[in-house]
Amino acid sequence: MKLPFIFLTTAAFLLASCVETTPQQPQEAASAAPTITLYKLAQSPAFDQANLTLKSATPGDSGKYTFNFEVSEFELGAQTEPKPDVNLANSDMGQHIHLIVDNQPYEAHYPPSATTLKLAEPGNHVVLAFLSRSYHESVKNIEKNRSYVLHQYQIGSEPAEQADLNAPHLFYSRPKGTYTGRDTEHLLLDFFLVNTSLSPDGNKVRATIHGQEFILDEWVPYMIDGLPMGDITIRLELIDANGQPIPGPYNDVTRTVTMAQ
Repeated sequence: MKLPFIFLTTAAFLLASCVETTPQQPQEAASAAPTITLYKLAQSPAFDQANLTLKSATPGDSGKYTFNFEVSEFELGAQTEPKPDVNLANSDMGQHIHLIVDNQPYEAHYPPSATTLKLAEPGNHVVLAFLSRSYHESVKNIEKNRSYVLHQYQIGSEPAEQADLNAPHLFYSRPKGTYTGRDTEHLLLDFFLVNTSLSPDGNKVRATIHGQEFILDEWVPYMIDGLPMGDITIRLELIDANGQPIPGPYNDVTRTVTMAQ
């Protein structure tokens, strides 16, 4: 009577061994890359009459450079209303000026003056400043009412090659830095264009976000959803109608932002 018990125990052991060596299919599926989506941000107030003018640019001590602006039809320090329905990282200090030197990450300035150290190094520096909503979306007035200024400055006595400010330029703005909590749900993708436009049959921006590629044929703010936690690489390229890069010192830029719990 004991033999059947031994036989069944052995068979059960062999069966269990076979199950343990079966590949873990659900674990493989769970490791698939997340789906990232990109879509246009709607409902932002237009500020069609907003204007930004540079009144003076003055070098100071210790490499400081101070820019004084005049702003009209746009209130610095105010909260932009109405805000979009989606949650976006927003500055408690309100509307401001984005100051970008040589397409480095912008500085946010809330009064109509901006002092920066980014022009301290000798050489030629290109400075872009534009008006920004409180949630960091640029005001894109480029015709009669201009929401931006673009200038270049020679620092030091040695001659330096100047940039062609009449050529097409792409400047990176958002996203930037580290995002936590609810701010990780939706990220604003925003950039500033000078001397060019985007269209289905013309120039475009190629955005590569965490390895996924998107072709943008409208100059509007975009929303990025579905990003995983960790470091996210974002590359923006200004390309022509044939998908070829448009030459320029700032037309191919890569940034890294961090998504944290």
